[in-house]
Amino acid sequence: MSEAKIQIKLGSIEFVGEGEKEWVSQQLDKILERAPSLIAIAPAQMTGTIGGTHIAMIADPAIAQKNLATFLKEKNATTSQVKKFLATAAWLEAKGKTRMSTADVAKALKDSNQTRLGNPSDCLNQNVAKGHCEKEGAQFFVTVDGKASL
Repeated sequence: MSEAKIQIKLGSIEFVGEGEKEWVSQQLDKILERAPSLIAIAPAQMTGTIGGTHIAMIADPAIAQKNLATFLKEKNATTSQVKKFLATAAWLEAKGKTRMSTADVAKALKDSNQTRLGNPSDCLNQNVAKGHCEKEGAQFFVTVDGKASL
């Protein structure tokens, strides 16, 4: 009985198997067969900064499947306008919108029958000051730090 060990990481999913050589080989085959779908479900998380600017968060199917009202309640983002702005922007990015404007956030809130923001531009500026959002021309994106703060 020879022992074998394998450790593999696909996206943010990590597998470690230890046992008989034949069993470990079978598990590896199963993982490699399902690799594309595993990466699609849980892509690798980007962290850190590039050239002194923050990295945008990536699409998140777990967030995207929820409606906005539920997501805001889960993140306790119904009273603070700055946090509501950030959570709404994170929800939009999770749905695949890579760059947006303050009008996109306001429209998402309106379309989801949520109370409006008093001053979306000020909410954006406060989130930029905290490093939770990053402006890019007339648009912005939520940073990984911004998503983590929720």
